[in-house]
Amino acid sequence: MQQNVLNTDLSGKVAVVTGAGGVLCSTLAKVLARAGAKVALLNRTVEKAEIFAEEIRAEGGIAKAYACNVTDKARCEAVADEVLRDFGPCDILLNGAGGNNPRATTDKEYYEIGDIDADTKSFFDLDEAGVEFVFNLNFIGTLIPTQAFAKQMVGREGCCILNISSMNAYKPLTKIPAYSGAKAAVTNFTQWLAVYFSRVGIRVNAIAPGFFSTKQNHALLFHPDGTPTERTKKLLSMTPMGRFGDSDTELNGAVLFLLNNEAAGFITGVTIPIDGGFSAYSGV
Repeated sequence: MQQNVLNTDLSGKVAVVTGAGGVLCSTLAKVLARAGAKVALLNRTVEKAEIFAEEIRAEGGIAKAYACNVTDKARCEAVADEVLRDFGPCDILLNGAGGNNPRATTDKEYYEIGDIDADTKSFFDLDEAGVEFVFNLNFIGTLIPTQAFAKQMVGREGCCILNISSMNAYKPLTKIPAYSGAKAAVTNFTQWLAVYFSRVGIRVNAIAPGFFSTKQNHALLFHPDGTPTERTKKLLSMTPMGRFGDSDTELNGAVLFLLNNEAAGFITGVTIPIDGGFSAYSGV
């Protein structure tokens, strides 16, 4: 097994990761396993999560994939019972399921006179069902798994809930009002949960990732010759540190820090931006 980037020992801990079939949370599931945790990978499409569970097992870790729609309360509660039987009570819940939808996205950054009658999707054309889908996936999809798994944490010292927010919670990106609003709700909910569970042994925090260059988005950020795309130039111009983050160290390190009960035992109710200063920069 590869070593984790911090001296965070999660041996004997049971970690549940939602959205574990995605790029970010599959990576974080591996990070938790390398720190010694037994990892339950939850994903709506179980086949995607099983790929990463098998990779964890191939490294010598303990992992199992579970089919779970995070907006389905009955299914989340059933999976919580399955995880309890397979691994024991949940110690760590990483709420990572989320995403956006084109039906909740405008075509342009700015509204212009005439757009309401033009062949363009403006704010006035946003699909109500699409907005509801995005809000449910990101916020309700954090609330319901927390209800299901926090029951196993109550009264047990050292348990942690870690939510995935976004820099959109601080400064909404253009075109995606529903996603930005939903992530702002996740940040606020993180604070509420931290207070609510503060006297029963559960810490609740969140991370707000900025922009990271990965194999999956490399083609969007760089031309074949390695030069930056216009999108990259715009992103980096708004990032004071002038570069993308390194998920293998800078993202994973923040997660391990927040889950480390010795290093972060008095930290609860915070959302840490991991964005090179993006959320702090006004642009002038």
